[in-house]
Amino acid sequence: MRAFLFPLLILLSCLAAPARAADTAGKGDHQADVAAIQKIVEQFKAAIIDHDGKTLGSLFLQDHDSWLSVADEQTWAAVKARNPAARKILPDSWKKFAEFVQTVPKPVEERFYNVRIDTNGAVAAVWFDFDFLIDGKVTNRGSESWQMVRAEDGWKISSMLFSMGR
Repeated sequence: MRAFLFPLLILLSCLAAPARAADTAGKGDHQADVAAIQKIVEQFKAAIIDHDGKTLGSLFLQDHDSWLSVADEQTWAAVKARNPAARKILPDSWKKFAEFVQTVPKPVEERFYNVRIDTNGAVAAVWFDFDFLIDGKVTNRGSESWQMVRAEDGWKISSMLFSMGR
């Protein structure tokens, strides 16, 4: 019996060692991806403050433009009371947002809270709560979600969805 157990234990230990090495390498790559995506988050915030529409636009896939805002229930009720034909879900584009950031004459900023990043190295989801300020006053707050892809030239935002609230 011992003659059988010893080779079996050696075989099992050999199989286990590469698995640990692969797990460690995967975690290292995951941490690098999360750090690269966090850098995009910081560039996004800085570009808004700096009124830098060009840098802001560079963070998005250039040939893709999925952007939606959705009114939260309280905001939706107030909007519907003023305008019964108003839509709850509004499509827009990163290009229009970048142009707004570039041309708005007042200070503008988006503050992020509770940022969460999940990625497998090819795609990623970023979720956070935010306050959007114009001239130091909160004009919108809610939650925002980005879908991201690792393109040939690095991580890019492929779509954005955010809630509108007060």
